Amino acid sequence: MGKEQQMAHSIIEKLGGASNIQTLMHCMTRIRVDLHDPSKADLKGLKDVDGVLGVVEDDTLQIIVGPGIVNRVTLAISEETGMNIHSVDETDHMDLEQMARMNKDAINKKNATPFKQFLRKIASIFIPLIPAIVASGLIAGITNVAIRMGADPETSFMQMLSLIGWGVFGYLAVFVGINTAKEFGGTPALGGAAGILIINPGLANITVFGDPLVVGRGGLIGVMLAAVLIAWLEKRIRKFVPAAIDIIVTPTLALLITGFATLYILQPVGGFLSDVITKGLLNLIDIGGIFSGLILAGTFLPLVVTGLHQGLTPVHMELINSIGDDPLLPILAMGGAGQVGAAFAIYFKTRNERLRKVIKGGLPVGMLGIGEPLIFGVTLPLGRPFLTACLGAAVGGAFQAFFKIATIAIGVSGIPLVFLVHANQMVLYLLGLVIAYIFGFLFTWTFGFKESMAKDI
Repeated sequence: MGKEQQMAHSIIEKLGGASNIQTLMHCMTRIRVDLHDPSKADLKGLKDVDGVLGVVEDDTLQIIVGPGIVNRVTLAISEETGMNIHSVDETDHMDLEQMARMNKDAINKKNATPFKQFLRKIASIFIPLIPAIVASGLIAGITNVAIRMGADPETSFMQMLSLIGWGVFGYLAVFVGINTAKEFGGTPALGGAAGILIINPGLANITVFGDPLVVGRGGLIGVMLAAVLIAWLEKRIRKFVPAAIDIIVTPTLALLITGFATLYILQPVGGFLSDVITKGLLNLIDIGGIFSGLILAGTFLPLVVTGLHQGLTPVHMELINSIGDDPLLPILAMGGAGQVGAAFAIYFKTRNERLRKVIKGGLPVGMLGIGEPLIFGVTLPLGRPFLTACLGAAVGGAFQAFFKIATIAIGVSGIPLVFLVHANQMVLYLLGLVIAYIFGFLFTWTFGFKESMAKDI
């Protein structure tokens, strides 16, 4: 049995067996499962499985294993249990007691506030899109750097690179519409149709209330509003339409109503909300300067712990759509850099070999912008180093805000983000990254870690 298969088998065992797993999915670093009976899971034993870096109890149980390996272990779990990845088991065979218990557990989630539930919905829309966004953003960034360094943008090769890199961003509204409708219980294809309403070039030829419509106005916020509406309408209309003509009448009415509502109401509303968010953030960064950078970077890691940071994706996209670049992402990227600095300090200071092994495995991906292994495997379990990592991040964030570093696309943070910042800011971004490393290291070395903290790791 290979390493991934053994790890998958142990995880299944600690989750209470294959029959206790209701949903199986994964993101970049985490295996995410829903359980029929959470009380059957051995969470302490799960954390002790070799290769598991941490466990987060949320709406879904999240098992941190790190990038790359998460795909292989999830596939091994799928093969052993016979479950499809990203699918939900049918509940028809569950008895009423099981269903009642599941509903009660969902209601009693202590952190399930309406605001957090809303952010989780947003995160669920964008998490499946992250691989495509990261890959496209990196290719677009490298292409931009190559052109700034003298490459001829008119050559076929450079045009191909540009097409590959920017293609996803041109049609991101369609993907967001599909995922939004799916998340809110509608037909994904209708959500995609709602997204097209916002980016269709034909908008420029339509005049409403005396003013021509603007292609892309409302951005991804407008897309999500339209997709939520079409999902809501589809479910309501279906209740009154005979089954024999449902396939024709329901989607037609839902799309027709959504189309007019989007053009007359949702697109302007989405545009207003986009303006409020982008102008508010820009004013915060401009007026607050280094203090805004310090606060934003220093408080970002707690958001990562909850997994809600993916809900900021539409904010980053709106900044790029509105002003052409994103000054927020380089600031928030310092959160991971502070973790890296703190992890280096612990690595050189501790004598705990198991802790050193975890750090050694997490540092490379941490420097490449994937911070969860270090967060859940090192700094968060230790406690105080998580805080000193935040302090290191704050210093780096202040530096990025002072020099107004901005990216032209979104992607992973860490070293790879250098390809996405403006070419004339690449050195400054890297310098800010090193500063966050250094201060995360110094804060943790000075007062963030002592050997007694590692005795239970």
